[in-house]
Amino acid sequence: MERWFITMKKADFNAIGERYHISPILARLIRNRDIIGDEEIDFYLNGTIADLHDGMLMQDMDRAVEILSEKIREEKRIRVIGDYDIDGANATYILQEGLSGLGADVDTDIPDRIRDGYGLNRMLIDRAIADGIDTIITCDNGIAAAEEISYGRKNGLTIIVTDHHEVPYIEMNREKEYLLPQADAVVDPHRPDCSYPFKGLCGAAVAYKLVEALYNVMQKDPEDMDYLMENVAIATVGDVMDLNGENRIFVKQGLEMLKRTQNPGLKALMECTGIDVERLNTYHIGFVLGPCINASGRLDTAKRALELLNARTRRDAVMLAEDLKALNDSRKEMTERGVAEAVNMIETTSLKDDRVLVVYLPDCHESIAGIIAGRIRERYYRPAFVLTKAEDGVKGSGRSIEAYDMFAQMCRCRALFTKFGGHKLAAGLSLEESNVQRFRGTINELCDLTEEDLRMKVSIDMRLPFPYITEELIEELELLEPFGKGNQKPLFAEKNLRVISPRIFGKNRNVLKCRLEDEQGNQMDAVYFGDVEACLKMMEEKKRMSFTYYPTVNEYMGRRTIQITIVNYQQS
Repeated sequence: MERWFITMKKADFNAIGERYHISPILARLIRNRDIIGDEEIDFYLNGTIADLHDGMLMQDMDRAVEILSEKIREEKRIRVIGDYDIDGANATYILQEGLSGLGADVDTDIPDRIRDGYGLNRMLIDRAIADGIDTIITCDNGIAAAEEISYGRKNGLTIIVTDHHEVPYIEMNREKEYLLPQADAVVDPHRPDCSYPFKGLCGAAVAYKLVEALYNVMQKDPEDMDYLMENVAIATVGDVMDLNGENRIFVKQGLEMLKRTQNPGLKALMECTGIDVERLNTYHIGFVLGPCINASGRLDTAKRALELLNARTRRDAVMLAEDLKALNDSRKEMTERGVAEAVNMIETTSLKDDRVLVVYLPDCHESIAGIIAGRIRERYYRPAFVLTKAEDGVKGSGRSIEAYDMFAQMCRCRALFTKFGGHKLAAGLSLEESNVQRFRGTINELCDLTEEDLRMKVSIDMRLPFPYITEELIEELELLEPFGKGNQKPLFAEKNLRVISPRIFGKNRNVLKCRLEDEQGNQMDAVYFGDVEACLKMMEEKKRMSFTYYPTVNEYMGRRTIQITIVNYQQS
């Protein structure tokens, strides 16, 4: 049973509305997102590229720029080493494009997910040395590769790190000692000594800041590189960064650029996935384009995604886009099979009594364990680990719920792992097969989640009676976009509604439609896309129900009607 609560944050909504020419409803929604004070509200509603901070404010940015401008002038060979996910592939592309635009002799390398694992390793460094590389720049990795970086520098390489992950540390007597790699320059807004005002950038955004600073120093127009903002937008949404502060501007601007992109690969990918480019929004990046780009690093090599971004001819672009879509389709099928197997295992064994789910699927492809863990967490609203058989032992991924700090709990049984890492809501691990059951037992013994913690919280912005829902309001809600993590789509609620003629239809019988009537007799069309059978059953049994919803305009055969999309439901 979900816990619904209405966010009741206080402010003078009428005054805010008048000052910014918005409705009091919109003023309340902005306040609910903790946007407070004139400067923040103005930035949220009207921020532009001109409001982005100067990348030179980042610690070591000056050193990185100085080294690179010298290496470019001396025609030294530079290699960009990225990561195999959507952020890593776009960050690699941004640095490669930016540096080539300045005439650098630059190439790229991306680790193989299964063979190399995450980040910089000795194999990649040895390969660079063998290829006569002078300078390595990492992106979206490197902050945790202290040993590998020392090894590379001992062997004569110049190494620049650009990253956005937390700096590793050891804790002694409650004091944190940060372990910064000894590279020639380390650019990461999470450095404790970095005074850059916005910490929430993805790896591609840090790479973009470096390119921009380099263009300024080498007296080239940084606006020549503006088009790379579309890659920053894709990476920011795809890597699930909070859509506030600078990220909001990057994504807003990047989406507009993407609609008119000149990149043959991105154009082809939007075409072959059937995206209506004029309506492109964060959903399409997160759930259509992003998974295709990520699928290459999961099931093949992320170099395919980079090839797509680099495609020069339409023919190459279409071929590569279709390859990525096919890879993603097979990733989806594998995921569905894995989820079904996991659910069956939970439902038919003692697993279903555990508060932390540890599911061992030996035959599952290790690259989709995290996606399956996420689906299991959603279904059962409990922390979930999915483990798979790997070349040496067992590998796995975990996804958590708000009330459970997954990484902190794993630290308490670290002796069971051969390797682990992560943060509050997600983690990765490796362990011996003989320890799988011990891990399940131990992580559950350590778990202190209460029944209350295991009830999903639904945070509602406000109660909104039907008469308030107008086309003007729906249009005004667009001012809050782009939506995503850290800037959720508004959620409204209304109770004691009578359901009129509910029915399921659609090619896959996955859409429920009905009319809803409030106590004053106002009616509204509604649609629901979740578990339609369960919803229909409750609608047929209950006299009155409560719903959370989001209002939309439905256009069909030239007719525009207002309807609401139901998100959650329960009996009144």
